[in-house]
Amino acid sequence: MAKTIKKFDKNVFINCPFDKKYKPLLKPLLFTILYLGYQPRIASESSDSGETRINKIFKLIQESKYSVHDLSRIKSSKKDEIFRLNMPFELGVDIGCRKFKGGKWNTKKCLILETKPYRYQKALSDLSNSEIKSHKDDPKTLVRRVRNWFVETMEIDNVKSAAVIWDNFNEFMSDFFFKRKKEGFKKADLQEMPIPEIIKFMKDWIRSKKEQNVHE
Repeated sequence: MAKTIKKFDKNVFINCPFDKKYKPLLKPLLFTILYLGYQPRIASESSDSGETRINKIFKLIQESKYSVHDLSRIKSSKKDEIFRLNMPFELGVDIGCRKFKGGKWNTKKCLILETKPYRYQKALSDLSNSEIKSHKDDPKTLVRRVRNWFVETMEIDNVKSAAVIWDNFNEFMSDFFFKRKKEGFKKADLQEMPIPEIIKFMKDWIRSKKEQNVHE
């Protein structure tokens, strides 16, 4: 706990769907956060069967100054499908932590994402007038929304453009698949690779890429 609390100012809690349809968005989201020098924290980063999911989420929220909440699954997409309440619930917990815990938690910041602009108002009218960004289920648009929010919120200087980050992400993915297959990973291995392992590969690649750019 102490180790991650020390990284409070760099931790970014990720609250998003974990279905197959969201995977094309999740990887560029993680990559963008890492590329900007922050650490994504996500419930699937550990699989301790002795710890309940809700307690894990509480812990991650407390350890993270920043958060990204994607509400794009608040509406069911097909007949008899129940829309999901996990994402709005975790957003509420995060806002509650910010408002009521006090101390450094008062400095928490969050980015709320949605597929379509203003759709959330029909389900969460309490969020009316909040700054919510639409990504249209497009990975490239998501990278731009996240990158620009970090620049605006943290007032970071000399940040590469969203286009450059997107190009780097695609270069990483190509390099990632080529090297993993060469190491003996099969398609199923890559599809079911644990999030912490993917994050480690991303961090190592980004570090190597930036070192390479410095020496060029």
